[in-house]
This record gives sequence, structure tokens and C-alpha cells, in this order.
Amino acid sequence: MTSIFDDRAYKGTLTRRDFIRLSALAAVSTAVAGCAANPVTGQSQLMLMGESQEVQIDRVNTPHQYSVDYGVTQDAALSAYVSGVGARLARVTHRTHMPYRFNVVNATYVNAYAFPGGSIAITRGILAEMDNEAELAGLLGHELGHVNARHTAARMSKSQVLGALVGGASLLAGTASESLGNLAGSVGGLGASLYLAQYSREDERQADELGMEYMVGGGYSPQGMVGLMDVLRAMGRRQPSAIEAMFSSHPMSAERYETAVARSRTRFGGSQDLPVYQERYMDSTAGLRRLAPMFKLFQEGDKAMGAREYAVAQGRYAEGLKLSPNDYAGLVMMSKCMVAQKNGSAAADYAARARRVYPTEAQAHHMHGVASILRKDYSTALADFSAYERILPGNPTTVFFKGFSYEGMKNKQNAAQEYQRYLRVVTQGEMAKHAYSRLKTWGYL
Repeated sequence: MTSIFDDRAYKGTLTRRDFIRLSALAAVSTAVAGCAANPVTGQSQLMLMGESQEVQIDRVNTPHQYSVDYGVTQDAALSAYVSGVGARLARVTHRTHMPYRFNVVNATYVNAYAFPGGSIAITRGILAEMDNEAELAGLLGHELGHVNARHTAARMSKSQVLGALVGGASLLAGTASESLGNLAGSVGGLGASLYLAQYSREDERQADELGMEYMVGGGYSPQGMVGLMDVLRAMGRRQPSAIEAMFSSHPMSAERYETAVARSRTRFGGSQDLPVYQERYMDSTAGLRRLAPMFKLFQEGDKAMGAREYAVAQGRYAEGLKLSPNDYAGLVMMSKCMVAQKNGSAAADYAARARRVYPTEAQAHHMHGVASILRKDYSTALADFSAYERILPGNPTTVFFKGFSYEGMKNKQNAAQEYQRYLRVVTQGEMAKHAYSRLKTWGYL
């Protein structure tokens, strides 16, 4: 998965670091080392991952990442609009056959990212900052550039395989390394981490160039890419806390901006008069842009959570929810904040409200389960984690919490089964130690 922006990872799910390592392991186990022609440059390059593997990794991991970002938007009109812009660009890419999917996720921080199989997501937070459709096209074009140049697969082939082979046995340990005495850690306090890979300057330059090529090919003025970079630079000056993680992972350098300006005037100088579709963008995002003040409050709450200033975070989230009381992301954020303060009852209330707003999104079920554990209501917690697993299987932390719930219910046999499932995937960290010690004490080892 590639991104010019910071990404956030909910510690209860697979993080991007886990994703890269899992992907690399898949490549090692099923691919024969060799070279392949880059679909953009035509040059031969080391490539251990086949295209079908890129797509498979994409399909397995995108549901987890989208849940990290509070699910795909329930605004069908907004989703259709963004998908339409993306499809317009996809038709002029170097890999038109890829199963591209374009999604708006409910996260309120500023980000966009792509998985190697063609799934691209943008957050509500960045949609609220852009001014026209051409800037949106520039953003999607950049992410399409990473997919088409196969940057993720190439980087895995070059540098990630050895690390995956060495560390594969504990590649998920990071999801379970928090103390059991601090359940806030298990639900990812801030819920964010920097994107694991610093993509090379050459990768970023190539994605910028391809992004402008694709957007112009799709009928947009190259000024869209220039405008996008200008928006991000302005945000960095105006709201450094809202965008500092993005810049630390992929700095919005003056060079990239100046290169975009020069390219728009030279190679694409004849396309300057193509439309930017500002009015259409404003109409299509009107409802979302009205929530921009709420997004900023939530961003401030996230920053406070990261600093463990939980009372401040609670205040920011509460202010934001006054603007939109049924915002799913805000309700889940508040539930996390209450868990961090060991207020199980309030955490459960917010998670229950979030479930009613978006019953098919998994994270609220997980939060309600954690809140129920805080209240020592283990039977409810078990039901919550079981519901989560039905919606979104494959999260080892959920398996652990099912075992922990059974243990709280004095059901050693079922607890042991879940702990054994967990230890097949995770072998390090406090949760793994807890599971192992229980299995040993109970005579299962």
C-alpha cells in the first residue's frame, strides 16, 4: 500500500507494517525470484510478486484498513461522485485492466492511500480541504501512479523480504504489545501510526508525474495537481498539528511543488485551459464541507489523545459531536477516549450509539466489547467480539479478547481454544504472554 500521506492504524487490526510483512511473506512463499518489465517504464526490475498476488493482498487487507478509518462512507452520492472521477482517470492509466476501486473513508484526518491491487481510499478530512474536482483528480492520479508503477511490489522485492523471513514469526506482535492493565492501548488510543515506508524521492517524483499525466488524459487542467500541493503546503503552515504526521512521512517539499508548476507549464502547457470543475465539486461535496469545523475539532482531539491529554480530547470530541451527533467516527473516537479514562459505562454508551448509526461497520462492536470487559460484563463482551469477527474476520486481537471473555466467564475450555488460535498468529507481547501462561497453568501445554 502506498501513500503520499500519513496513515493511521488502529492497533487492534493489522497495521501497515504488518501488511507489508505479510505481503512479503506471501511473495516469498508463492513466487519465484525474477525480473519483470515495469508497466510504466518498460525497464526490467526485480519483482517477486505477481499481479494476481497484488490483487489478493489488496482484497484481504483493505477491509481492515477501511475499518481502521471508521469504514467506508454511508453517503452513497459522495461515494459515487469520487468513484466516477477515479474511473475517468483509470481508463487512461498504464494498467487499465486492474480492478480499481475508489472509496471515501470516514476518517477525519488528511490522507489518501492506495493498495497495490488498485484499491484507493481518501478521507473525509482531505476532501473538505480541496477546492475543485481537478485537485481531486490530482490526488487520485498520484495514488494511481503508485499502483501503476508497482512501487509497493518493487519495494517489497528489494528490501522487505529478508526482514519478513527473519521476523515473520512475530510480525503481528505490535498489535498485542500493550499491557493488559491498560485496555486503552489495545484499542489504539490515538489510533494512528506513521506509514511504515519512506518511499524514495524517485517514487514520489514518478507518482507526481504520472498523476499529472493521468489527470490531463482524463480531461482535467494540470493546475489541479499544482493546486493540491498548494492546499497541502498551506495546511502545513496553518494547521501543522493536523498535517505533521503526513509531512514527516512524505514531506511536501518545495522541489515537488516547483516541479509540478514547471511541468504544468511545459509538458502540459497546452492543457492549461482544460476545466477544473469547481462548481461541480462544490455541489457534490457541499454536505461534507459543512462538517469541516467538526473535522478540525476531531483532529485536535486525536492530537490530545496522542499526548494522553484525555480530558482535552474528550472536550474536543464532544464539541465536534454537537455539530453532528450521529457521526460514526466521532462516536467511536469518543468511545476510545472513555476507555482510555477507564470509564466503561460511557465507552459502552458511545459504542452502542455508533453501532446503531453504522451496524455493519466492525470497529464499534470491538469498542463495545472492550468497554464491556472494563465493566466485567464478559458475556456481553464475547457477543461483541463474536459479532466483530463475523463482520471482519482475520483480526488476531479479537481472537485474544474472545479468549479473555471466556476466561472471565470461567469457561477454560473455550478460552484455551481461542488462546491457541491467537498464539498461532502472535507469539510476542503481553497478550501472547497472558495466553501462553493460561494455557500452561491449565495444562494445555
